[in-house]
Amino acid sequence: MPKLLRRLGTRDAALIVMGGIIGSGIFMNPSVVARHVHSAALVMLVWAAGGLVILMGGGIFAELAARRPHDGGVYAYMRDAFHPSLAFMYGWTLLLVSQSGGAAAAAVTFARYFMPLTGWQLSSGLVAAAAIACFTAINALGVRSGATTQNVFMILKILAIGGFIAVGLVAPHAAPLSHPTTPDGSGIAAAIGLALVPVLFAYSGWQTSSFLTAELKEPHVTLPRGMIAGVVAVIVLYLAVNAVSLRTLGVEGLAATSTPASDIARLAFGPIGLRIMATVIALSTLGFLSNQILTSPRVYFQMAADGTFFKQFAAVSSRTHAPVVAIVAQGLVALIIAFLPYEKILNYVTCIDYIFFGFAAIALIVFRNRDARDPAAPTPIFRTPGHPVTTLVFLAVAWGVVGDVMFTSPETIVGIGILLSGLPVYWFFTRRASGRPGQLEVAEELRQ
Repeated sequence: MPKLLRRLGTRDAALIVMGGIIGSGIFMNPSVVARHVHSAALVMLVWAAGGLVILMGGGIFAELAARRPHDGGVYAYMRDAFHPSLAFMYGWTLLLVSQSGGAAAAAVTFARYFMPLTGWQLSSGLVAAAAIACFTAINALGVRSGATTQNVFMILKILAIGGFIAVGLVAPHAAPLSHPTTPDGSGIAAAIGLALVPVLFAYSGWQTSSFLTAELKEPHVTLPRGMIAGVVAVIVLYLAVNAVSLRTLGVEGLAATSTPASDIARLAFGPIGLRIMATVIALSTLGFLSNQILTSPRVYFQMAADGTFFKQFAAVSSRTHAPVVAIVAQGLVALIIAFLPYEKILNYVTCIDYIFFGFAAIALIVFRNRDARDPAAPTPIFRTPGHPVTTLVFLAVAWGVVGDVMFTSPETIVGIGILLSGLPVYWFFTRRASGRPGQLEVAEELRQ
């Protein structure tokens, strides 16, 4: 029976981590943060604090990968630490909301920048659909093809962001404020809390690299190293982008615009700067789309391999060694969402993500306790610094974000409903599997 092949290394893991995080948000969210805190020092503090939070999260996921380098990543952590039903609900929401919605958003954002650049008179939905179909086909050719494409776009993004930083350093810079304003003592904590939410949104996405565990060489080594390297690189890039934005526009100018990157490019190059930055953002969103279609089908593959989803999703092409059915299914769902008014869906995508970030922190505690009682448990090559304090802080922040999003965006209840709808679907598949002789044995063979 054809199986997934281990063709990816540490460099691939690091670039996939970065590709899962960097989309178009870093080019826009600095303005949102500036509107909350009104101080250059606080802007940088909030982005540094967000970086510290995701560094703690990256450390947790790095140790999870070192302790449990199981196929499916986060899905496997949920299955092995808690119950297969929770793991299924995670995969279920990836397919219906998180990954598909993220892919659709990236495709539509690309289309909205692509058409003005080319002057083509086409529907944004058709351009988005063409982009989704293109990357679905590339990933169906094999993990090496998909990863190479993702890596190329990630390197282009790094170069583009580096170019943006260089431009910002030579562009005219804003005069310092004669009377800078900051929130009063009682309001600083609240302002930082509000500003931290869009920062954490911009930093999210590192967990998708774990989905590719089955195709990483020595995943207990390569994934932890790639996770930390990728997260640190993103933090450095994000802090540099914000420093340049503040230098060029000032905190008032940054707060007054919704397109800071375009404004800086226009100051440096005039009208052509707007086209340059539109090209950069289009490339960034394409790279993010490539990452989403590369990573998430491996979760649906593992769900099927466990006997809790359509068995066809566990099929691997004998020619490309890729889970083609799972990849095509992901592409089709993303394509459908691209034609829907999905903006509200994206309001609760992050809520679902951070629910499971919290569960991942608890999973690390569970695995550490289990391994401490098992003399045969191997020693992981990476251990989360500061555990359990850093793990509990990350858990509190993750579920704090969930509470904030649920309070400010009541439509998140729909996302919770989709999450809970996975329970009867899980029950249906497990009942069907238990009623078919040999079905569970086949699932066990696929898992091995």
